[in-house]
Amino acid sequence: MPADTTAFVGRKNDVAEVRRLLSESRLVTLTGVGGVGKTRLALRAAAELHRAFPDGVWFVELGGVTDPDLVVHTVLEQLGVHDDTVRRHRTVLVEHLRDRQVLVVLDNCEHVVEATAELVDVLLRSARGLRVLVTSRERLGVDGEHLWQVAPLPLDPALALFAERAAAVEPGFALTGENHDRVSRICELLGGIPLAIELAAVRLRVLTLDHLLSRLDNTFRVLADGKRGGDPRHQTLQAAVDWSFHLCTRPEQVLWARASVFSGTFDLQAAEQACSGDGIAADEVVQWLSGLVDKSVVVSEQHPSGTRFRLLEPLRQYGLQNLRAAGRETVMRQRHRDHYIEWARRWEGEWFGPAQPEIFALTRLEHQNLRTALDFCFDHDGDHCVLLAGTLWFYWAGCGMLGEGRHWLDRALASARPGPLRAKALWVNGYVATLQGDIAASRRMLEECRDYAAETGDGVALAYATHRLACTYLVGDDLGLADTLFQEAMTLYRRQGVVNSHTMLAGIELAISAIFQRDFATAERLCSEAKAIGAEHGELWARAYATYVLALCAWVNGDHPRAELLGRECLRIKRTFHDLLGIVLAIEVLAWIAASQGNAVRAATLLGATNEIWHTVGYPMFGSRYFGAPHGACESQAISALGEQEFRSVFRKGMDLELEDAIALAIGEEQADRAQPAAPAPTPLTRREQQVADLIAGGMSNKEIAARLVIARRTAEGHVERILQKLGFSSRAQIATWVTERRT
Repeated sequence: MPADTTAFVGRKNDVAEVRRLLSESRLVTLTGVGGVGKTRLALRAAAELHRAFPDGVWFVELGGVTDPDLVVHTVLEQLGVHDDTVRRHRTVLVEHLRDRQVLVVLDNCEHVVEATAELVDVLLRSARGLRVLVTSRERLGVDGEHLWQVAPLPLDPALALFAERAAAVEPGFALTGENHDRVSRICELLGGIPLAIELAAVRLRVLTLDHLLSRLDNTFRVLADGKRGGDPRHQTLQAAVDWSFHLCTRPEQVLWARASVFSGTFDLQAAEQACSGDGIAADEVVQWLSGLVDKSVVVSEQHPSGTRFRLLEPLRQYGLQNLRAAGRETVMRQRHRDHYIEWARRWEGEWFGPAQPEIFALTRLEHQNLRTALDFCFDHDGDHCVLLAGTLWFYWAGCGMLGEGRHWLDRALASARPGPLRAKALWVNGYVATLQGDIAASRRMLEECRDYAAETGDGVALAYATHRLACTYLVGDDLGLADTLFQEAMTLYRRQGVVNSHTMLAGIELAISAIFQRDFATAERLCSEAKAIGAEHGELWARAYATYVLALCAWVNGDHPRAELLGRECLRIKRTFHDLLGIVLAIEVLAWIAASQGNAVRAATLLGATNEIWHTVGYPMFGSRYFGAPHGACESQAISALGEQEFRSVFRKGMDLELEDAIALAIGEEQADRAQPAAPAPTPLTRREQQVADLIAGGMSNKEIAARLVIARRTAEGHVERILQKLGFSSRAQIATWVTERRT
């Protein structure tokens, strides 16, 4: 849930009503004009309900999603659900939510309302513990949907909002008897619409209250004379934004419109590249952007990488309307696309170097803009889409984005013409498909790329396709053919003068084959060479895989301390990139080491954790008997030491670990201990009854418990009666004492 950056003013009754509706309906949609405060109301209501949902309250922003097919993917991403297999994303989401008690807030759905409605309908039918709170300018039309029309603020809250925002830009401003009537008139003119009030209040930085009122009065007199029909509240917001727009300087107006092509946040360099020209020099962008920040049109946010900017959604839509009216939308989207193609090319080139962690973080920040650029490419120029989708291989394959990468690459290849761009997309998508466990599709694409490369003499494409084809035979247990292809690929790489993360991986993957054939000396030599190349260039991502293989060698040789040290080193690096394949392989080898050291509980717990991660990556251990043999031996050792029943119990505890907790446990960090608290004494209460008992211990009445858990009061009373009966108690005080004693 995003944190509030300004005070939440008014809406107490609205919050209470939304909470009440969520207690009666599993789907509540907040509707209303843009700028009326739907998002803030949803966030506040959801925040107040977080204790009622043991598995979390999650906020999903859909305003930047332009492709309806990515609605499901976006929800998965925001819920922290990672699945890079070829399973349908909707199936993955249903499985994740089926047994959880969760509130999901879907914000700004109106432009993808059909896709959102279809998804919500499926989820509500499949996940009984799910409740959904939606903000949209139109209803979803799903069975059981309850609507709440978000109205403008009444006068008193509107006055309070104006005063609070005005004081932020004009220290010392306060609502007094002397200025009360003028502020009231301003709020009335603005129709109580929060966004309009905030845009007006910030103008006190440069205008007196009298001037502000005079200018607004003139604007709305023109509105009343010139516009008839339609929703008057929409007209009020339009007029308020029009007024704010016309108070901007001409360069600020132009920049406002041009910046509307960005999705999510953007940095200064992107604004300079995409929004300059035609009267605005690149070095002037920062001046006009700062002016828009001062006027609260653009929001600035601090990130580790520096300052980033975003337009509030209603203001972005306004800017986009102006851009379309001027006939400039396509031109600006082309500039946006071109910037992100160059951006991707730059970071692809620098991926083989010390900037890898920074590139990962930056690419995550630019995710929505990359989606927007890709989506535009499909509608206007397929070649650009093939180029961008292929260039982003480092994000798809290296940073845990296999599922989305496959989505874009499949779309690109569906219409890509034969040529170098298609060849690259083929080997990249073949690589991604292999990591997903889709070996048949991978081989088809890689063989097509090899045929093209051989026919045209494209040595680089031939090297990459041969390398990635070798990987399919490695995981398919045909080690002889894999070795032949790996060696062929390494020769082709050298012939082309290519040295990068891929060439490192070719040697590392050949080393894995050598381990399977018990040629440990060759494996160590190949991985030591790869690590040396990585160290020379500051490369981390591929080097971590070399570390993983060296951990395997040390484990097989019985050097368990060194093996564990190397396994943890690999895991720390892979965590940096959220590389799920690297993470699960590292945890696997640490489980095997634990079993060899006689620590069956740790081994079983880590195996349980890998079981969950493998389901999000692809086939466990790639479906390979060579990869799977040590896993099976580890499991047998743990079962032999613990017994079948105890092993299953410990294994399930590992399955229940969140990803970060599993990593922390495997590495040995302190939070791992907190992730596995001592098991509480057995209790006859269900999970919901335990929640009620905890709230009783906190001094809550049945009415307060019902409100907190979003249940009817009668239901809460029934829970209390059953608790008393199960525990053999006669008073609430006894329940409170019982809960307290269990905690200590």
